[in-house]
Amino acid sequence: MLQTQRERAILEHLTREGVARIDDLARRLSVSAETVRRSVKRLERLGSVTRMHGGVQLRDGLAEPSLALRLGVNPDRKRRIAQRMAGLIDNGSSLFLDVGSTTAYVAQALRDHRELFVVTNSLTVAQTLTGRGGNRVFLAGGELRPHDGGVFGAEAVAFARRFRVRHAILTATALDAGAGFMLNDQQEAEFSRAIIDCADQATIVADSTKFDAYAPMRIAPPSAFARLVTDAPPRDALARLLDEAGVAVILA
Repeated sequence: MLQTQRERAILEHLTREGVARIDDLARRLSVSAETVRRSVKRLERLGSVTRMHGGVQLRDGLAEPSLALRLGVNPDRKRRIAQRMAGLIDNGSSLFLDVGSTTAYVAQALRDHRELFVVTNSLTVAQTLTGRGGNRVFLAGGELRPHDGGVFGAEAVAFARRFRVRHAILTATALDAGAGFMLNDQQEAEFSRAIIDCADQATIVADSTKFDAYAPMRIAPPSAFARLVTDAPPRDALARLLDEAGVAVILA
């Protein structure tokens, strides 16, 4: 396992669990405890985690790993979802894309579309689609976060509310049968709610590893979304929730 793969695996586990023992991570990753400690020290220097006696936890206030690391988690699933989502977007459409790693893949899948009207708070999305095929790209103003290139704050929310778009394409950290679509970050949830209000149709793009996961911030009631684009069918309670809310499940 390469160093970056090991770091991604550690951050994925901490995103789900919040805290872990070094020895447990070593067994999970099939490496030595000293190898895990070296990765944890690097992650601590990057500001992602905090070490404690015999263990490690996500740094306070950091809800998710960096976008660069998240792009390397389940990339094949995310590419399939992105291609399926891109196939649902016509040339000339207006759309919003958020700061998630899956929406970054959606932006890549849209590179051959033409005349798109794109509103985003993601520097990565803006860079991907600006100057291609006659697109018009509008990037929210506000504070730029270093770990994901997302723009947030009151100015960004006010900016988003100036637009009316056909599609809002959003990500979620967790899809929970009890709570619906969830995120780790309050600012992201607030911004997502704002753009849902400014879109004709909202879509969640999320791979099946997010099913029955945990996150603390609710985006909106499931009925606020028209569809979920994912790589595997939800089952049991989650499937019932989506069906009752009228959310169409589209498989990649």
